[in-house]
Amino acid sequence: MAVVADGMGGRSGGRIASNQVVSTADSLFKEYAVADDQLRDLLGQVATEANTVIRLSALSSEKEPHSTIAALILRRSRAIWAHAGDSRVYFFRNGELVRRTEDHTFANYLRAEGKHADAEIAERKYRNVVVSALGIAEKPTLVFDETANLQAGDVFLLCSDGLWPYFSDVQLGELLHQLPPSDASEELVRLGRERALGGGDNLSLAIVKLELA
Repeated sequence: MAVVADGMGGRSGGRIASNQVVSTADSLFKEYAVADDQLRDLLGQVATEANTVIRLSALSSEKEPHSTIAALILRRSRAIWAHAGDSRVYFFRNGELVRRTEDHTFANYLRAEGKHADAEIAERKYRNVVVSALGIAEKPTLVFDETANLQAGDVFLLCSDGLWPYFSDVQLGELLHQLPPSDASEELVRLGRERALGGGDNLSLAIVKLELA
């Protein structure tokens, strides 16, 4: 399992929320030996339990913590992933983008309604205003995707919005294809900071690359 959670709601509130997502995922993944047909249920349980605790902490601490989630589970030749918020999951093969998640932002909501001109204005004026995340609602909106034919060389990138705005899909695919995960991580962090010009957001990422044993 790989998980990226980007907390929001002030420095301490955001930290509480993102830490809860990661710790919930870690404990549930270690506890359950799930069958292939239960992987989606496990991701859903991670989101549900983390969401409950985050909402309870908001009541007790008088803060408004919430967090994105981007989570991936691999089992044999299958991968399943889920997300809420604007942290993304990318799936690349041979350097080419196969699929990526769609951000739960106000701008994307307008695009889905066919209001593309309004979406462009919202993108500029309210950069990445999240409309769905853990802690915002009693039942989080979690979107799933999966593939059942993984191949050697396939790469998954999970990242927060402190990274992806500074790269095109093509740039990410090429870099992940050419470099091993550790080197790719260092290069993405370096370039992300450089391109943010000192004004970037939290930058978190996880890379999973399949190789022949």
